[in-house]
Amino acid sequence: MSKQAISQQEKMVQGTLWLTMGNFASRLLGVIYIIPWFMLMGEHGNQANALFNMGYNIYAIFLNISTAGINVAVAKQISKYNSMDRPEMSYKLVRTAFQFMLVLGAIAAGIMYIGAPLFAEISGVKDDLVPVMRSLSWAVLIFPSMSIIRGVFQGFNNMKPYAISQVAEQIIRVIWILLASFFIMKLGSGNYIEAVIQSTFAAFIGMIASVLVLAYYLWKADLVGPIFLEKPVGEKMDTKAVLLETVKEAIPFIITGAAIQIFQLIDQFTFINAMEVFSNYTNEELQVLFSYFAANPNKVYMILISVAIAIGGVGIPLLTENFVKKDKKASAHLIENSLTMLMVFLFPAVVGATILAKPLYTVFYNVPDTMALSLFIVAMLSTFVLGFYTVLAPMLQALFENRNAVKYFLYGALVKLVVQLPFIFLFRAYGPLLSTIVGLSVPIVMMYRRTLRITGFNHQLLLNRGLLVLMQTLVMGVLVLIVEIGLNAVFPVTDRFSSVVHLVIGVSVGVIAYGIMSLATKSADFLIGKNKAETLRKKFKLS
Repeated sequence: MSKQAISQQEKMVQGTLWLTMGNFASRLLGVIYIIPWFMLMGEHGNQANALFNMGYNIYAIFLNISTAGINVAVAKQISKYNSMDRPEMSYKLVRTAFQFMLVLGAIAAGIMYIGAPLFAEISGVKDDLVPVMRSLSWAVLIFPSMSIIRGVFQGFNNMKPYAISQVAEQIIRVIWILLASFFIMKLGSGNYIEAVIQSTFAAFIGMIASVLVLAYYLWKADLVGPIFLEKPVGEKMDTKAVLLETVKEAIPFIITGAAIQIFQLIDQFTFINAMEVFSNYTNEELQVLFSYFAANPNKVYMILISVAIAIGGVGIPLLTENFVKKDKKASAHLIENSLTMLMVFLFPAVVGATILAKPLYTVFYNVPDTMALSLFIVAMLSTFVLGFYTVLAPMLQALFENRNAVKYFLYGALVKLVVQLPFIFLFRAYGPLLSTIVGLSVPIVMMYRRTLRITGFNHQLLLNRGLLVLMQTLVMGVLVLIVEIGLNAVFPVTDRFSSVVHLVIGVSVGVIAYGIMSLATKSADFLIGKNKAETLRKKFKLS
């Protein structure tokens, strides 16, 4: 392997670690609150979580559309003009982008607010979902313009305000969720729908906190005047053309990046409506089933997906750089290493989560019945396809294959739509999960083959690495399974405390066993870096 490839691999590992820590911390904070929140909802926990998740599915789509990647473009332009010592040009771009995003946010929020009854009707929940979505539309109103300000700091390579604003947003959001839910459920009306409305409205409250943090740092950096008070500049810049070009370039990334949300939206719009025709379940019972296969697992597996997003995201600029330079060998190495990193993390994580599904579910929600547990396990297994898609899609786009990336995703979405109703009829609540696995497998295979054709990466090498990781994962899985069976015999899962004991012991056994094997076989090098892995091998005498 060339020095350049090694250097880029190390860069990718370092970048992934930083991004992973940020994404993981954010996801974790956004997940931990579910434990006390679910308890506050009492017997309505699953229905409340279903409404919450349905609102957020639509909200996530509107956020993707309303930002359109312009914040990233602004960051790039600021960096460009600052390097040219022309900051006034970047300020002009920020002003125009900020105004554009205010309008775009207002339009997106208006559509979401006015269209809430239609979206609720399609989701099969009717009136209960309308106020939930309308409460989220306030966050859509300000998020696009706020993202531009975050892009300003990103362009100045000052990530501290960006990071603090994200943390402030999550902390204030969680505080509002828990306090509002407590007052409503324990001291107020006890109406769980009102609690859900306030819980989703918390997104807007969190964003206000984020805006205040960003405004403070803008003032501290003396950027308020230069950015928001227009001054004449000698050089002309067609900012509108720049923004429109950015939107055009961002559309493929919006479509492919929102794949998981789009597939979840298909489930939301079809499951309850179809099951009301195919079965005798009540609407309330169907909301609970939706929570079992969609809302409840989503909180857990998105933590794993966040790591896949980090792996895919870090490799994009390096892959594009190599492709532009026509360095086919370096591009191939990056793809091999990115997919290896994904397998080294994803295989043991998913298998471990599947084996420890009962205590894992119980910690977040409550002791699951047979249906809830089996649906949770299938949802965890679907993380395999979600993870591979999340890495392959941006990878293909980094090779300037935007059109094919969108086309392959649309093929997968079409397959999902075609098999969705038959699968719901045949497999009931398992149908949406199985149709997602089948549907996303289509673009995964097509994207993999196209990437192989373009770069000629070593397919056999990747297969060998995958088999090695799979063998290590199976050994780890057997050990964890034996420990879990033994624990269940003497200390079965009956509440959150017993679940925590199971998780601590099971995860410890899995991490130690897999860690030793991956260090010995050097597969850990791809995830934590060669230098750190070598240090650990010497420390544990595995060299």
